[in-house]
Amino acid sequence: MLNSLCRHLPGPKLRRLAVSLALTSAAASCTSIDFEKLQPGSFSGTLIVMWVGPGSSSSGDGKFVFVPDPHDRLTFIRPGAKGNPIVPGVMYTDGGSVPRAVQVFRGFNPWGYAPAYMVHDWIFAAHHCFVDERKDPIYSAVGDIDFNESGIILGEAIWTLMKEKLVVRDDVVAAAITAAVRSPFARKIWDGSPGACERDAVTEAHLREIERAVPGSTADEARRRHLDVAGAIRSFRRASKAVEVGRVTF
Repeated sequence: MLNSLCRHLPGPKLRRLAVSLALTSAAASCTSIDFEKLQPGSFSGTLIVMWVGPGSSSSGDGKFVFVPDPHDRLTFIRPGAKGNPIVPGVMYTDGGSVPRAVQVFRGFNPWGYAPAYMVHDWIFAAHHCFVDERKDPIYSAVGDIDFNESGIILGEAIWTLMKEKLVVRDDVVAAAITAAVRSPFARKIWDGSPGACERDAVTEAHLREIERAVPGSTADEARRRHLDVAGAIRSFRRASKAVEVGRVTF
């Protein structure tokens, strides 16, 4: 696998990173995922990603938000209809639950497998809220998913995109992504710290911009946080500053 992976990398620094990733994966081989044995599930609904403003120096091109389509919610159903349907809520996203150290690889760009990454990012976000004792059904629906299973689900979602021919089949990249999201780096993100749910929530200002662009998309989040987002934008009407950067409909 390492030799195959290195052929995809353009320079010595990335090759060294590939070695590091391979060693990390080998160290965790007792819990590694056999990507070839995973099965595809099914996607439905619409994915919308919006740019809401500049990011920090560590966040690349800016802040991005996954925006639920209120009339066509993005939904992932696991193979064999295992567990509850996974229905992501509004959240900041940059492929963040996929460690940045591996996003430099060809094929690791967080938007390359966007629907799969949204599912994986949401499992992480909902896990933090569930641990912080937020009891809303949208969190408890995925509350029994553990860290190892989250990586399996990402693999299933990637298989689904391959089956639907929405991404070119690349077993090396897909298997490497699946390994990376179960690495110590990903585990650190998963474990988080108390208060992560509130700390990482989309700000009220950004919720207003999203609501201006996609009316009704923030209703559930506003209800959970007791915010009057819709009322605020009715009192001050203008065009949204949020910019749609990606949309996929299944």
